[in-house]
Amino acid sequence: MSGADGNAARPVRRRRDLALLALGVFAGIVAALVPVLSVIAPGAWTVGAVTAAAAVLVTGLAVRLARLPALVATLAELVVGVLLLTAVFARSTALLGIIPTPTTIASIPALFSGASEEIRLGIAPVTAATGLSFVLVAAVTGLAIVLDHVVLTARMPLLAGVGLVAVSLIPTIAIPAAVDVPAVLALAVTILFLLRMDVRSRSRASGPQRRIGPRVWGASATAIGIAAVSVLVTLVAVPLLPQPGLRFASGSGAGFGTTINPNLDLGNDLRQPRDIDVLTVDTTAPSAPYLRAVTLSRFDGAVWQPDSGDTVTVPGDAPVFDAPQVDSDIAVSTWTTTIKVGELDSPWLPVPSPATKVTGLQGEWLGMPENRTIVSRSGSSRNQEYQVDTTVPRPTLEQIRARSVGGSELGDAVRALPDNVPAIIGDTARSVTAGAQTPYDQLIALQSWFRGSQFRYSLDAPVEAGFDGAGMDAVARFLQERTGYCVHFASAFAVMARTLDMPSRIVVGYLPGTRSGSVEQQGQTDYTVTSSQLHAWPEVYFRGIGWVPFEPTNSLGVPTSFASGSTGGSSSTTTTPEQRDAATPGATRTDAPQLGDQDGPGATSSGVGAATAQSAVPVLVGVGVVILLLLAAAPGVLRAWRRRSRAPRIVAGDAVAAWAEIRADAVDLGIRAPDAESPRAFAARLVEDHDVDADDVGLVRDALERAVYAEDGMDPARGSALADAVERIRERLRAGASAAGRLRALVLPRSLLLRGEPAPVEAPEPVR
Repeated sequence: MSGADGNAARPVRRRRDLALLALGVFAGIVAALVPVLSVIAPGAWTVGAVTAAAAVLVTGLAVRLARLPALVATLAELVVGVLLLTAVFARSTALLGIIPTPTTIASIPALFSGASEEIRLGIAPVTAATGLSFVLVAAVTGLAIVLDHVVLTARMPLLAGVGLVAVSLIPTIAIPAAVDVPAVLALAVTILFLLRMDVRSRSRASGPQRRIGPRVWGASATAIGIAAVSVLVTLVAVPLLPQPGLRFASGSGAGFGTTINPNLDLGNDLRQPRDIDVLTVDTTAPSAPYLRAVTLSRFDGAVWQPDSGDTVTVPGDAPVFDAPQVDSDIAVSTWTTTIKVGELDSPWLPVPSPATKVTGLQGEWLGMPENRTIVSRSGSSRNQEYQVDTTVPRPTLEQIRARSVGGSELGDAVRALPDNVPAIIGDTARSVTAGAQTPYDQLIALQSWFRGSQFRYSLDAPVEAGFDGAGMDAVARFLQERTGYCVHFASAFAVMARTLDMPSRIVVGYLPGTRSGSVEQQGQTDYTVTSSQLHAWPEVYFRGIGWVPFEPTNSLGVPTSFASGSTGGSSSTTTTPEQRDAATPGATRTDAPQLGDQDGPGATSSGVGAATAQSAVPVLVGVGVVILLLLAAAPGVLRAWRRRSRAPRIVAGDAVAAWAEIRADAVDLGIRAPDAESPRAFAARLVEDHDVDADDVGLVRDALERAVYAEDGMDPARGSALADAVERIRERLRAGASAAGRLRALVLPRSLLLRGEPAPVEAPEPVR
């Protein structure tokens, strides 16, 4: 190809390289977002994020193809990103629907607040509403702008790869799960593509491909090797690493406490060996009540979702909820319970149910009338002390048998089932309840069947058999294996009740505590609740009575039963997960097994119904700090790597590498080194303005000129002299810089922004 043809083709190659780099950045963003879908359910935000990223990258590409300054590209991308976000999320307050106004800006804090509440109260995968969608789309837009600058302006694809990997790791840190092999491979391929394109575009800018081809493909081979090792380590080594254990605070000192995990995928938490006291209970009830925290009514076949209905402010001295609406012939009992929370850090407040009044809370708390739970948008249960009044319906056996289930006041969520319910679930429910005459008798038959000898409590069996979860497939497998823990029993009971057309839901909270040994005063008894007593149980709705809890978990708690009204006495008693009387006929053991309890041959080493999950916030903060430190150190590390990679070439007599290192050292220290300046002019300026030894810089300059103009290739004989000269020039430049300048050169080396360096000149091929 002639020189004219080569010059004509160069702009075409440049445009193609820029387009491919932009495409690689887009592919990298998409690949990094794939793991996020395991935490945030895909939806409108996904389309918005991908569209915004594409619009930003296309804008930057158009500016660069117009040969405008790189700063203009970044500013244009920022403008496009802001206009898109405004058009999608704040059109009603924007000028012309796309230009933000002061009112638009004032609405941003509310969007962030909404996103924070969605994250605090939701479980994976969270369905993103407006607030969380805005944060996600804005974050992806910002990521696209940053990566575009890093890859296409700063030409640092390796740093961009670090950022993409960090984004893809966040979901795994939040919710540990198996390695997503396709996502890992896709991300590895995109990062490798960015490295390859960057090397190729630099090579074209440096000189003819013929002279540098071996070096280009050597770099590509190295990149491929690094990528292959990274993928191998991710797929093979990472799953073999030990999982981090829970850390608990002791006493009242600082540290990590426990939390309430509304996600029914509690297997890893249940298998933690530690157990601490989380709260104490003083109650006027006959025995310690179950404590309700979170209610889960929506079930899509894979995940039970926490309720998120209307809320009311929890007042200081007035009732939060109305008294339960029960039929006039149903007796009720009123009890008062005082709860002192210690190392429990949760936005959900443990309360006995059905609660009517809560007093003594610090901070802002909200009540959900539909399920009588208490939640905070910004506060925590830690170190709270509060009093709860409860009004508990106490029907007789005859009364509850006479009631039907369901009611017009209930929504569809408590009855809904997916279309693909495994046949074993419905068939088993109908088989177990075949002889029952009333809905209550059917539920008691289910409860007795689960608590019978056919089932066994186990934390390990679900993991070994691969059904450690609460989804439909896990329930079906649990009914086959007949071994599991509270999540399996509660979910199976609730789903089977729905197959019988009964409204059901699941509650996450705490089993009754154990008596602490304190002397009863004023009719109250002290109980202690530990982290190992976190539990899940089902409820079914009866007309005229309300939600009635059941206890199907084998060997835990006390099964629900009601005394007959004809057996004597003016009032009946009940034994339910929320009100237990050890004197009630049919009542069983009232204390939940503790860690290490053995119920006989074949019993598991742990009899807890659930355990606490450590708050992920400190972990995420720590990981975020580490990622930021790695990102901050990346420029310095990359600069050191470049210096080390040039050192062998300089010793081998590569004058081009020697001159490039001198320019890089100068630029790092704030000395101008424009591409248009000739080597002689730059060398003279170093001598006159920065006291560099004329002989040293002259040695390197002359060697460079011979290499470039005389095509005098590598000369190992002069390599040692070149290396010594480069080192002396570096020391002289550093000596003339300030301490702040030297620190800046170490942490933020500006030479990384240089477009590249001339290709190393090799000896010309002999003419044949």
